[in-house]
Amino acid sequence: MLNLMHFLPLNKLTIFAALLSISFLSYSKTLYVSADAMVDVKNGKLVKSPVLVIENDTIVKIVKQGKVDIPVEADHLDLQGQTLLPGFMDMHVHLTSDPTKHGYKRLSSSIPRQALFGVTSAKKTLMAGFTTVRNLGATGYADIALRDAINDGDVIGPRMFVAGPSLSITGGHCDNNLLPPEFKVTATGVANGPWAVRQKVRENIKYGADVIKFCATGGVLSKGTKVGAQQFSQEEMNAIVSEANLRGLVSAAHAHGTEGIKAAIKAGVTTVEHASFLDKEAIKLAKKYGTYFSMDIYTTEYILSEGEKAGILQESLDKERVVGGKQRESFRQAVKAGVKMVFGSDAGVYPHGDNGQQFSRMVQFGMTPMQAIQAGTINPATMLKIDGKLGSLSEGKLADIVAVKGNPLEDMLLLADVSVVIKDGKIVKQ
Repeated sequence: MLNLMHFLPLNKLTIFAALLSISFLSYSKTLYVSADAMVDVKNGKLVKSPVLVIENDTIVKIVKQGKVDIPVEADHLDLQGQTLLPGFMDMHVHLTSDPTKHGYKRLSSSIPRQALFGVTSAKKTLMAGFTTVRNLGATGYADIALRDAINDGDVIGPRMFVAGPSLSITGGHCDNNLLPPEFKVTATGVANGPWAVRQKVRENIKYGADVIKFCATGGVLSKGTKVGAQQFSQEEMNAIVSEANLRGLVSAAHAHGTEGIKAAIKAGVTTVEHASFLDKEAIKLAKKYGTYFSMDIYTTEYILSEGEKAGILQESLDKERVVGGKQRESFRQAVKAGVKMVFGSDAGVYPHGDNGQQFSRMVQFGMTPMQAIQAGTINPATMLKIDGKLGSLSEGKLADIVAVKGNPLEDMLLLADVSVVIKDGKIVKQ
């Protein structure tokens, strides 16, 4: 083998060796992050003066400041006056949905246009501190394309768990009910009967879904559906969840109405979305089955203030005036009863990047600050069965980290304005 050193004069050899040495010294895969405090979501406490040592994409050590020697040449992110938290996790978003286009306005966006819109909303979501999201429904598998583009490094965005087209009965909340019959439009996820819904689950998995979402009741933003009315039968919901379980996937049920909520829980669904009209039996069932609630208690403010301008139908505005207040009271009751909760904002109904606004509302309507933060970190990781890798700032876990100026346990509004975002050990916002 040729040795380049043999062909270099002594003085050039010395310079070459020195440059080579400098290049190796300046290249570091280790990042040190220090701050005034860190929220330990596993133990529910605030840790003072932490130093996190990150190698590649993993937190390898957490120590007190003064207990570790940080090399002068090391990459050191010194966040004085700030608090570290795990990367936030939003379990109900629609990254390909434009919040300024509701109702008939939404018909103007093609599937490719929705996918391209998702590129901008994915970046906004990540910059807001949400390093992991669950995308619950998109037209034409656009969310699957977006997830794959992020994973391939083509675009910037959060880690995505995606559902593809939501399952619906004919004329249900997740069908397209805006056009007259001569257009013969039916949404991709529409199926009726136990075997037909199983086929739709299999189809979504075939094209890349890693979550199964179905609409168990009517909804606020759909035309012609009664928000509290159950849609899929018990047998159909059983089939959907059973098929998802066979393939090892989590499932999510859009459910506002009481009977639909109960039916979804009895079917064994992983999460109930919205859960607006709860009664004591529904709460008791959720605790018995270990069901998680994902309740978007911030969206009502946007719908009622900006919805008409965005094209939300009058019937939907009327439904929201009934649902919003009731959902917040149901949230309070579920928290008091100890139902398991995950953070779910329904971003896409309102502007992407504003997800963090919901944290303060969760405290306003019954949670402690620590409970709200846990709902947006360790609880979703546990629900998705990835708590061995994500959800808390712990040695051996992936380095998904956010920082805020001040103490969020004293002011939850700080979580809507993060100063630093680290995903997989890489600083993406500083």
